[in-house]
Amino acid sequence: MRKMTKFAVLSAVVAGAFAIAVQSPVLAAEDHVELIRSKVLAQAQALASDPRVIAAVESQNRKSAGLGQSDIDRLDKQWRSETAATSRPLIDGVLANELSQFLGKVKTDGRGLYTEIFVMDNKGLNVGQSDVTSDYWQGDEDKWQKTYGKGANAVLIDDVEFDESTQSFQSQLSLPVVDGGTGDVVGAITIGINVDLLQ
Repeated sequence: MRKMTKFAVLSAVVAGAFAIAVQSPVLAAEDHVELIRSKVLAQAQALASDPRVIAAVESQNRKSAGLGQSDIDRLDKQWRSETAATSRPLIDGVLANELSQFLGKVKTDGRGLYTEIFVMDNKGLNVGQSDVTSDYWQGDEDKWQKTYGKGANAVLIDDVEFDESTQSFQSQLSLPVVDGGTGDVVGAITIGINVDLLQ
């Protein structure tokens, strides 16, 4: 068996300690689903049913009614390219709208509990958001497919992941946006939750 130098031993100890430190919050958050259901779900449902959210989604649904998949793909490609550009008319247009301003305030008022909030229409396109998402179309992802497509009572709570931008462990809670008058699902909402603040 090859002998380890003092430096190698020290490096192994440090690496092991770092692995434990990184994994511990995840292990502590194994019950994050129940914590989110008990501590955040009611707030999220209230936000999803806020008249400002519903009105913005229904307005965009009317505007995007004629979009086909090729149009959606084109817009999504434009959004992705704008995330690394200085000129970002599509992104800035969404970030400047009233819904995005409202969601930004909700995030701020959450005092770090919410890492991001974004709302999608009936095609999975962004309607408003607190922060820039990596893409414009969420319609190919579970956050939209397993909420918008699953009815008014759907709830999706994703696994815990480490978010580099916030340096925190987070889980995404997604819900349908429902028209209170008709009971129709008109869109969906996703809220990033800092699980470290649920302990």
